[in-house]
Amino acid sequence: MKKKEIAITTIIGRGAVCEGGFSAEGSVRIDGEINGDVKVAGTLIVGAAGSIRGDVEARSIVVGGEINGDVTVTEKTELTATARLIGNITTAVIVIDENAVFQGSCNMNQDVPGKRPRPASKAIRAGKRSAKEAIEEALKEVEAENRAETEASGDSQETAQN
Repeated sequence: MKKKEIAITTIIGRGAVCEGGFSAEGSVRIDGEINGDVKVAGTLIVGAAGSIRGDVEARSIVVGGEINGDVTVTEKTELTATARLIGNITTAVIVIDENAVFQGSCNMNQDVPGKRPRPASKAIRAGKRSAKEAIEEALKEVEAENRAETEASGDSQETAQN
């Protein structure tokens, strides 16, 4: 499988420090330091020397450096071997290298913006029965089957005696 190329539109170079929030429309690579929230419409790449102290929002993210803050990604989050992420992740897909450091929680449920909801089961979607009613109905079916089996074995015993 071939990785698609990412057209980087903005680079924060090594040694650069950005104080305050940062946002960009395209894809961004950070090898410097950002002290504030980061919002990127495309892909965010945090290089091994890169550092973010703040919350991050992006379509997809590849972390090789350090993030101290919560990360919200609509598509794919990837933590490489040199990544260090201290914070919670909300994403659709996650890949974590075995040497990456991640402290926080990961939410891959349906509350990621742009992700289509999973259809519910028939009973839930119809909203017709509660769990208790479904159990009661199943028990009645089992009792009816047992009665039918008992009656059938009683009929065969009568036939054998005649």
